[in-house]
Amino acid sequence: MKEFASELIEKIKRIKIDGITRRWLINIIGVIAVLFIIAFVLSSLAVKNYYYNSVENIVSSGASDSAVSYFANNIENGNSLEESAAEYVNSYSLKNTTTIWIIDDKGNVILSSSGFSVEDQDMPDYTEAMTNETGQAKHIGRIGKEKVMALTKVIKDKNGADIGAIRVMSNIDEVDDQIASIRFIIFIVLLSVMAIIVLSNLYFIRSIIIPVQEINKATKLIATGNLDVRIEKQYNDEIGDLADSINSMATDIAAADKMKNDFISTISHELRTPLTSIKGWGETLTLGNQDNVDPLTRKGLQIIVSEAGRLEGFVEELLDFSRLQSGRMNLRLAKCDILAELEDTLFTFRERAVREGYEVKYSIPDKASIANADANRLKQVFMNILDNALKYSRPGSKILVKADFIKRDGKDNVRIAIADQGCGISAEDLPHVKEKFYKANVSVRGSGIGLAVTNEIVNLHGGTLDIDSEVGTGTLVTIILPIEEIIEE
Repeated sequence: MKEFASELIEKIKRIKIDGITRRWLINIIGVIAVLFIIAFVLSSLAVKNYYYNSVENIVSSGASDSAVSYFANNIENGNSLEESAAEYVNSYSLKNTTTIWIIDDKGNVILSSSGFSVEDQDMPDYTEAMTNETGQAKHIGRIGKEKVMALTKVIKDKNGADIGAIRVMSNIDEVDDQIASIRFIIFIVLLSVMAIIVLSNLYFIRSIIIPVQEINKATKLIATGNLDVRIEKQYNDEIGDLADSINSMATDIAAADKMKNDFISTISHELRTPLTSIKGWGETLTLGNQDNVDPLTRKGLQIIVSEAGRLEGFVEELLDFSRLQSGRMNLRLAKCDILAELEDTLFTFRERAVREGYEVKYSIPDKASIANADANRLKQVFMNILDNALKYSRPGSKILVKADFIKRDGKDNVRIAIADQGCGISAEDLPHVKEKFYKANVSVRGSGIGLAVTNEIVNLHGGTLDIDSEVGTGTLVTIILPIEEIIEE
């Protein structure tokens, strides 16, 4: 039993107090707690009333109508209040449980069943009984260190004149102790019942919350592209059916994704050969004897070569995307100078930029940054970023490139910043621009694959690619790549 309780408590600890659990605690446990508080208060009042009513019945029997009649008749027969009091007290049967005082009409205690004289005693019930219409009053208070319940009843003669009063008192300290004990027992019982309800319901909630948490975790992984994840079916109920449905959905998505990737890979390879031929023959015809070629044909050949080159780049992007999706994008690592590869890329790019009306400025340290990297893939990264800077900028604007060295985690890194003065990216689009097929500006030609592939290549090199942009101002792309050493040139 102890092992089961310990296991239950450990399982309950795994439940996060948020979401559905928090709502359940606030709504259900809150209601139960309020009901239990009400039950405790009502039961406590019932117990107190029961015991106090029992004490009141006892003191009422001491100060009964027959006792008042006894005194009235005795005084009518010529006996004094003192004589009647002595006779009554001697025959009083409740001496063991109560104390009786006989009080004259002046408020003086002329006789006490305890045998002690009483002087200058505060008696609120006597004062009230002597002034109200019923001629009776009750008071709960203290006499010295004792808490008592007192009941006073006025003695009247046949003419209705006040002769004195009978005051009966009972010690209720033990009664209060008994009430406190019963209240404590009620509290423990209610607390135990509430604990059982909470623990049993938490165990029930666990059977819902933990599977839901597992489902939530799995769906997030599926959403990020991990289609191999599966949810363990724990219960044969609606949650179990939901787990089966999500597993089936993941299987179907994985099959469709594989089919898509295979299709993209196949189409890309099939397109590559004819495009190479078209581009090659176009270049051959363009570079050949142009004397017998009219200007329109010459212009057409240039367009064929240009568009074939653009399609060839698009096919290469599709192939890279296919490798990225299937996890086959591998690097051919070798010792290379990252800054040298950047300069080579800039040399090629600068001619195109100037030809199209852009100004390229760059600042690169005269040092070698040696790293174990894939030089061709790094050139692809630099060219993709520079090409984006060109596509999203207006002719006549500047493209700025700056490289420097920084330390991260105590290791050397090269930082390459590429900035443009283009249209910029909105705050809503910025978090998504590195996602596959996402295009912030649909008016510009492109597949939406290049930046996703670029980011993956940088990640495979252990680096980071960050984008900061403002609409109407431009975009800054910062690439940080780890290096092994810096060599002065």
